[in-house]
Amino acid sequence: RRFSPERDADRHGVLFVGRLTPHKGIDRLIRALPAGAALRIAGSGGHDLRPPERDYPDLLRRLARDREVAFLGPVPDPALPGLYRRAAVLALPSVDRTCYDRHVPVSELLGLTALEAMSSGTPVIASRIGGLAEVVVDGQTGFLVEPGDVAALQDRLALVLSDRALAARLGANARDLVVQRFTWRACAQRCLAAYRSLG
Repeated sequence: RRFSPERDADRHGVLFVGRLTPHKGIDRLIRALPAGAALRIAGSGGHDLRPPERDYPDLLRRLARDREVAFLGPVPDPALPGLYRRAAVLALPSVDRTCYDRHVPVSELLGLTALEAMSSGTPVIASRIGGLAEVVVDGQTGFLVEPGDVAALQDRLALVLSDRALAARLGANARDLVVQRFTWRACAQRCLAAYRSLG
């Protein structure tokens, strides 16, 4: 109920929610931003203590020059639902190899942010990586792209941003999927069914 769509919401632009750390691939997202599109980045930096990763937020700000990118900083939990409801699309461009050429063995376990956005009726464009590929249904609730593929990410962002009917359909499908499979009740029932099958 907390993350629910708002009827007739004025949706626009791309949203990212998460930590500003290299494996989240935000640098790829900024590069992939279609011309004229706005991006809001909600999340905190300072999670990487060693160079060069500790300077990642500075790199993002340099990449964002001359683009319509807003760094919102840490967003309090009560404000998150409103961000999701006003976004045309959520982007989660996580990578398994960072811009500093470091391999990340486990980049995304589940993608709670994806579920919150989907529950809000917001389509998700995500990397085909980790748990994100189990949450986002390609072509039905959003789109999956290969990690680090800037051109594919830009293409899918441009498609969703330019086609409101498509975005609305993907968002409605996303909401339906979350209600069916990812509520606490639904998850508990699947867990209990798995235990019963072992008995």
